[in-house]
Amino acid sequence: MSKTLFKRILGFALLCLAQALVLNRIHLFSFATPLLYVYMVLLFRRNYPHWGVLIWCFFMGLVVDSFSNTPGLATASMTFLGFIQPSLLKLFVPRDAPEDLQPSMKTLGVASFSYYTVILVALYMLLFYALEAFNFFNWQQWLATVFGSMALTIVLILAIENVRRH
Repeated sequence: MSKTLFKRILGFALLCLAQALVLNRIHLFSFATPLLYVYMVLLFRRNYPHWGVLIWCFFMGLVVDSFSNTPGLATASMTFLGFIQPSLLKLFVPRDAPEDLQPSMKTLGVASFSYYTVILVALYMLLFYALEAFNFFNWQQWLATVFGSMALTIVLILAIENVRRH
């Protein structure tokens, strides 16, 4: 087993455990819940096989769904994120970057990585909570949940990335 595959499996397991055991119990102001497992999607390197990204995202969503009692929500949302991530990453990668660039604050720069994170997390939260609500009768609560969870998730991802950078 290669070193990078082992790291990815370990990261997969740690993010799933952290989400299932700790983060699912956090409901800041009774509506904001961090969904940190989205961080794994951000870290797929440039030119990673598209089918590989989709499979990783599908299984990550499936595992999270099984531990979080959200049947199919995380799976559908993560699969959508896996579909869109390679195209979105191309927008933020410099032209002279290596073909196997690993997205991070160090390689993309703080601003580009932050924008990349915000867009990917926003897309995920919008889809996840739209599927969860499946209606917009209480749209103020829905918006508060989306933006609260998005802000909390982005802060955690950028904090982790900042620690990794140094």
